[in-house]
Formats: sequence, C-alpha cells, structure tokens
Amino acid sequence: MKYHSKAPVKISLLTKQLASVGSVRALAWDPDKRLLFSGSFDESIIIWDIGGNQGTAFELHGHLSKVQDLCYAPHAKKLISCSEDGIVRIWDMNVKRQETPEWSQSDVCERCGGPFFWNFKAMWNQRAVGVRQHHCRKCGRAVCNDCGGKESSYPILGYENSVRMCVECHESVTDDERLPLADLHDAKHTTRSMHLDLTKGRLLTCGGDRIVKIWDIKAILLS
Repeated sequence: MKYHSKAPVKISLLTKQLASVGSVRALAWDPDKRLLFSGSFDESIIIWDIGGNQGTAFELHGHLSKVQDLCYAPHAKKLISCSEDGIVRIWDMNVKRQETPEWSQSDVCERCGGPFFWNFKAMWNQRAVGVRQHHCRKCGRAVCNDCGGKESSYPILGYENSVRMCVECHESVTDDERLPLADLHDAKHTTRSMHLDLTKGRLLTCGGDRIVKIWDIKAILLS
C-alpha cells in the first residue's frame, strides 16, 4: 500500500519539535482548536497550535517536578495535569496567553554591562570578575544576578509559580497580572496517572503509594 508523501514529513517534523523540549511523558488533544498538549519531565507543559499552522507554542509552568499525565475536557476547555510534586492543576484554556520570549544571547549583562564569566576579554578590559548568566522569564534578556534577582509569578506567560525576572520587568508586573489562571489542588501523594470521566464529572488519580482517589469535579468543569 502506498502512502501520501506529505504525511511522513509532517509527522517527522512534529516529532523533532516535541523531542526538543525534553522527555515527553503525556499527551492530550483539543479536537476543536486542534491544540496538542505535551507534558514533559522538565516540569513544563507545551501547547502546540497544530491547527493554526503558524508554529505557535505556548508554555505552562505550574509544577515543581515531572509532569506525569494530562487529561482534557473539550466542552469546558479545561486541561488537567498531575505531577510527581503531588499537585493537580486545572488550566483554563479559554484564556488568551502570550508566547514566552526567546532568550537573548549575550556576553555581558544586558542591563548593567557586566561581563559573564566566559567573557575573558571584557573581564580584562573592565578589570572585573565575570558573573553567572541568568535570563528574565518575562523579557528574555540575559542579566546578572544583581540585575535579575527578582521573582514573581506571571500567569499570562504560563508561570503560575514565581520565576526569575529582571528589575524592570518585576516592577512592571501588576497585582492583577499575578492572579492565577490555573486552579491548584493538593493530591497529597505523587500522582502517576489520571482518567477523566466526562459523563459523570469524575477524575480518577492513581498514586505511587498504591492509593486511588476519585475526585468530583463537576463544579470545576462547569465554572
């Protein structure tokens, strides 16, 4: 049987993109918006806009350990994620989010001009000791610790927990912008897998401690 020549190309490109984010543990699919969700061992969730054909990818950061499983409720537009950190998060996919910025490549701090530790020429010219490079999660600039030592959540970029920001970006974030866009629920054990029953509004979670929990999430799915 012969296959259409374009299909393998699309699959291989998608596989290459997914592999670039780390070891992917779980996948979920939104058939309406044609969004693919991938949960990774690097603690992140990526939203791949397959239907938009623009190569757009949004990041969600709400866990402090490996993302183990994902479930999606298409009628409610809610994504559910679980992790080894014992947290179950419910993400509102009706929210319009922003793409995370590209990280700058620089040999000096883009705020104060101090050299990073590998920039021997600048260290010699400035008679300065090189410092470690960091990146602001809001603007993507390369900064030193003094210029980028602030922390804040920024849910519109997917950061539900506090992340590193430069001084200017930290001062620009308002209290309203820090309001969470994902519900947090403590499963009180390491959750390994989930199953969502949309007809009954029940979520089943299974932990590494051999405990199975049944959650009534009808109210959450209707909110």
